[in-house]
Order: sequence, then structure tokens, then C-alpha cells
Amino acid sequence: MMIKTLRNIALLTAGALLLAACRGGPAPGIVEEPSARLEGPVVEQRWNLLLVGTSERLDMPTRPYFVIDDEGRVSGSDGCNRLTGRAALGDNQRIAFTELATTRRACPRAEDAARVTALLENAYRYLIDHDRLVFFGPDQRVLGGFLRVE
Repeated sequence: MMIKTLRNIALLTAGALLLAACRGGPAPGIVEEPSARLEGPVVEQRWNLLLVGTSERLDMPTRPYFVIDDEGRVSGSDGCNRLTGRAALGDNQRIAFTELATTRRACPRAEDAARVTALLENAYRYLIDHDRLVFFGPDQRVLGGFLRVE
């Protein structure tokens, strides 16, 4: 009986350690502080999609856009569906979008809408030039660009 109890405790401990190791955390280089307010040129601005990659324009039912509020909440549209999630900012223009979710309405351009969401999910770093925001992937490849709306 004692051996069985010890084995069960060991299994429960191992399971708890495994769950703790698998829990999602911030992306490398991103510091998440729950009580900290986000600040910076990408926050509290509406960003309309301009290009996917370096030159491709998408013809969508509505213009894709996103807004990051000062608490890190993301809202917007992928061109077909409403978009929500979280954003975190780090040093050296690091950015990470997490927990992105969209509604699932029927859309004639569903593949392009998925590309917009993937662009955000893969964003690693950003650059702002006047009213233009460009996202780069971890490999420094341009993922797409957005235009700030006044």
C-alpha cells in the first residue's frame, strides 16, 4: 500500500512538472508584465493593411486592420472576420501577437483572410516610417505593411 501511494505521488508530481513545462509563455525577447501599460508608436493607433509581403495588395470585402490598446488587447478585422487577441512589445522593436482568434463567417476570400491572421501571428519585429508600419518575421523577411489611419 505504501509503495502504491508513493508511486501515485511520483506520477502526480511528474504530471504537474510536465504541465508546468508545457504552459505557454511570452515569446523570447518579450517581457510581459500584467499590470504594465503598453506604450509606443504602434499602441492606440488604427493600422490598415497596405501590402502582404513587399508588393501584394489584397482585394478583400472590408479592409483588414488592427488596433492594440494600452493593455495589450488586439482588435480588428482580417478582411472577412472580426479579430481579437493579445500583443506584447519588447526591446528593439520586438512584437508578438498571441491568442489570436477570429469569427468564422463565410467569406469569398477566406484564404486571404487567413493570410492576414498569419502575418500577425508570425510578426517578430516592426519598423515604423512616418505613417507606415512594416512587420518582419524571425528570418528578417518582410511579412507585410500597414498604414496608420488618423
